[in-house]
Amino acid sequence: MEEECNGSVETALDILVGKWKPIILFHIIQHETLRFSELQRLVPAITKKMLTSQLRELEYHDIVHRKVYAQIPPKVEYSITEYGKGIIPMLELMQKWGNLHLVHLEELYGETVVKNK
Repeated sequence: MEEECNGSVETALDILVGKWKPIILFHIIQHETLRFSELQRLVPAITKKMLTSQLRELEYHDIVHRKVYAQIPPKVEYSITEYGKGIIPMLELMQKWGNLHLVHLEELYGETVVKNK
């Protein structure tokens, strides 16, 4: 399998690695377009600095588009790019597997498992 991936798995993980990127992407995909302040409200545990950093990385990889409106106060909107839409099936599978895993843990341990924050 190592020969088959040729770094492609690592590349995909570099784009999605971390706690916040998949969550940010789920919200942007669900709402189609979100302002920075809306993302902050939807992901309250993330700091402003971390949200900015994660969005910049997603923008660099052409997963998220950043549109700046020339007005006062400044208005910035984020949306998924056409290229970035290719990641949607993978995120949906991750969500589905995560839900199945929580059910599995509940069956295994006989109690509701709450994710540590």
